[in-house]
This record gives sequence, C-alpha cells and structure tokens, in this order.
Amino acid sequence: MVSVVIPAYNEEKALPNTLRALFSQPGDYEVIAVDGGSADCTRDVFLHAGFSEGPVRVTPHPSRLLMTAPKGRASQMNTGAKEAGGEWLLFLHADTVLPEGAIERLNKMEADRTIQAGGFMHQFSGDDWRLKAISFLDNFRCTRSRIIYGDQALFVRRSLFEQLGGFPNQPILEDVVFCERLIKATEPLLLFPPVITDARKFLKMGVWRSFLRVLLIILHVEYRLPVLPRAFFQDIR
Repeated sequence: MVSVVIPAYNEEKALPNTLRALFSQPGDYEVIAVDGGSADCTRDVFLHAGFSEGPVRVTPHPSRLLMTAPKGRASQMNTGAKEAGGEWLLFLHADTVLPEGAIERLNKMEADRTIQAGGFMHQFSGDDWRLKAISFLDNFRCTRSRIIYGDQALFVRRSLFEQLGGFPNQPILEDVVFCERLIKATEPLLLFPPVITDARKFLKMGVWRSFLRVLLIILHVEYRLPVLPRAFFQDIR
C-alpha cells in the first residue's frame, strides 16, 4: 500500500485540483493530510473531500485522515509519516498533481526490493516558457545529483525513511538535506511522466525571482555555496 502524505498550509486554491486528481487514481493507497494551522478554508476542503479528523483512528487505517502539526513541511510530513501504514511513503505537495497511474505503478514496485526510493520529473502548469526553462534546469539537475525536491512527489519505503530519521526539523530545504542522506543509502529512481505543480505561486512571486531562487538552491547543493536567507522563502498563496 502507498501512504500519501500531504502537508498543507493555506492551500484552498490549489488543493481541490490536487485531491480530484489523486482520488481518480486506481490502486491501493491511503491519504494522510497534515494541516499546519491554515487560516483559510484548507481544512474545510479536506473535510468536504471525506477526510476524518485525527489523531484517533476510527479503523486501523482509514483511507483519508486529517491531522494537525506545527507549521513547517518537515514537522507536518514527519507527523503524517508516523501515522502511515503503507510500504511506500509518498510526500505530495498540496499544489502538485500526480500523473495518471502513479499509485498503481508504486503498488507494482513494492515487491522489487532493489527500488527503495524515488520521485517524479517535474513540470509547471501553463505554457510560460520561462517556467518550462526552470523545470528543464531542475530536471537536469535532478538526473545528475538524484537530489529530489519536495514538489517532485518523493517516495521512499517506510522502513528506510525511519532508518534515516525522517525529515530534519528545519524551516527550509528539509527535502534537500533528507535526500543528501538518502542517496548515501540508495539510488533514487526518477519516473516519467512528470508531476504538475500549479504555477500560480511562481507567477505571483515573479518568474525571474523564482528562477534566481532555484538557481541559488542548486548552487548551494552542488557547491556548498551560501543559501538564500529564510526571508526569501516567504509564504505566497
């Protein structure tokens, strides 16, 4: 079984599309949503989609569980992972859509123990050539480094995730630090077709500012150059 963990914070705009696409997927999976104290209607979106509020389970593994945790993707994803019952943990951003057949594909890979982790290639919604260039650059980086960013729907076997200690409790780049540990234990698999991330936040922030942020993160990961201050990772909804 696949345990899909969705960290969310003020994602009422993009979340409905993400859930529609997810629930259209055939296969064996559960969904654990972890809200970080949203001030909009994010929790209502989950409840209207049939989620039951945790942490108490009505059954050992209900298919849709809504929990809360302190704001921060690391905190929220670690909280969801502790409740997961699946062989695979799949961490899905609330504004990202899985390709068709993704869950069944992971179900089929459960028996192949040579595959311990992976993620999907990435693409933004819309036709903006600048965002396509960012995705191209990011995918090129990922194929070289095998460092999978959070918006690439990272998946990892639950036992390995626990062995590595989960995501580090830090406000930014928790996905990068976790994957730096991950690639020392296994070589993550990269899957295609890509996941599709809603481009709204990048467009609202400014495409070139977003491009600069991506570029500096890559330089930080590749060459250990100083990363941007936390203020550059401000919430944009």
